[in-house]
Amino acid sequence: MFRQVFKTLFMGVVATTAIFAAASSANAKAIKVGVTPGVHEQVMEFVKPLLAKKGLDIQIVSFSDYVLPNQAVNDGDLDMNAFQHKPYFDNQVRDRGYKLISAGANFIAPMGIYSKMIKSLADLKAGDTLGIPNDPTNGGRALLLLQKHGVLKLSADATLTPGVPDIIENPKKLKIVELDAAQMPRALTDLAAGAVNTNYAVEAGFLPVRDAILLEDADSPYVNIFAIHEKNKDAPWVKTIVSTYQSEPVRAFILKTFKGALVPAF
Repeated sequence: MFRQVFKTLFMGVVATTAIFAAASSANAKAIKVGVTPGVHEQVMEFVKPLLAKKGLDIQIVSFSDYVLPNQAVNDGDLDMNAFQHKPYFDNQVRDRGYKLISAGANFIAPMGIYSKMIKSLADLKAGDTLGIPNDPTNGGRALLLLQKHGVLKLSADATLTPGVPDIIENPKKLKIVELDAAQMPRALTDLAAGAVNTNYAVEAGFLPVRDAILLEDADSPYVNIFAIHEKNKDAPWVKTIVSTYQSEPVRAFILKTFKGALVPAF
């Protein structure tokens, strides 16, 4: 009889433990991943159910600017972000002292020059206004693109993040205005042309390969990355997210959905 009572109690403890374990698993904290609206969010939404099949629940948090996602990861409000290219990330870490590292690459989103007024850069007139993003990295990226196609010339010592003061030749006396990257598509009604990041271009309804009057080459050094806090560099969930993202189904989705506007970097 004592053996039967003990067995009953033991089985009760096992059952209770299993219930608590199941409840703990069901209520496990979701991994928060920050993105910007448009292509980054769209790809991550595709990846999310693939991760769910591997038992990983992620919460996608959308940001309308390029500043907050890194701050949020650094402060622990996000676990990861996927919205930025490597030069911008490096600049942020250096200038702001973030304890962040790259966990891998996702895709290249070529920057484009867009216009509602001209069909090519050759149509620019003297004194026209061009818009570039107001953050140092993307602004520099736009200036390098314009230099590559003969619109202006930068000083010889300009790096990947040149600024307007680095312009040493501007034959058409173009006015270069720096605007918030997210606002650039709306500002095109007031500009001869503007440099727009692909995620904001797609969000605004543009198809880069069709609508850009100039598109950055696919071999651009501006590969987009996953950013995490350095304390999480060995966390299993990081490897799961990155390896799932860098898989053939995701590659096929990117190529089919964005028709060349995004290039997988894996």
